[in-house]
Amino acid sequence: MANEDKQLILVEVRGRVALLTLNRPEAMNALNSALMIELMAKLEQLDADEGIGAFVINGDERAFAAGADIKEMAEASSVELLLRGHISPFDRIQKITKPIIAAVSGWCLGGGHELAMSCDMIVASESARFGQPEINLGVIPGAGGTQRLTRAVGKALAMEMVLNNRTLTAEDALRSGLVNKVVPVERYLDEAIQLATEIAARAPLAVRLGKEAVNRAFETHLGDGIQEERQAFYFLFASEDQKEGMRAFSEKRKPNWKGK
Repeated sequence: MANEDKQLILVEVRGRVALLTLNRPEAMNALNSALMIELMAKLEQLDADEGIGAFVINGDERAFAAGADIKEMAEASSVELLLRGHISPFDRIQKITKPIIAAVSGWCLGGGHELAMSCDMIVASESARFGQPEINLGVIPGAGGTQRLTRAVGKALAMEMVLNNRTLTAEDALRSGLVNKVVPVERYLDEAIQLATEIAARAPLAVRLGKEAVNRAFETHLGDGIQEERQAFYFLFASEDQKEGMRAFSEKRKPNWKGK
């Protein structure tokens, strides 16, 4: 019974930052359906909280998440996976309006890597290792791995990772543009929380629309993306925060954001 009642996602609020920790250390935080359902429920609940400005998703020093739960999938049929909505939580992550930072240490593989790439930024420890080893199981990534990885690191490297199980070190990931920064293991979580804290202190509407605009760059043609960016830019001039931000700049003081 105790195991059934175990929280798979631990939540801690630090100022305007919500820290969500994957809590299956006995399975190296492998992503099973229960964990992903709980993760999305808590992200969506906190996304609606005006007191929260950004998220950090963390595993532990040994593993962010070492993949999906293979035992849960091994004997499933195509129809069963479809009806279960096995991958649908990954789609819901894209609807979270506030920035999400993945704090990655140790193994970040398969579905775990896809979860990290679904976030908006990645802070990695020096021990982090990134990979898509599904080819070893006779399948390929199915939660956006081939698409997000290719957009992040380019075709050649993505091909090697997907087709030949190449694993990237933290420094490899930094050089290829997959992560934002690499820091010592003892600092990776603090660095991710600090980054989230800085972003959460900025104008909420501008942060939200800025996130949407950058994400659209991966989903649309340049001309359409520029048009949407311009509309968002004009829209922000209807906000109280735009007036406050520009007045504060002129008056050489810190702005007092209202999120309106």
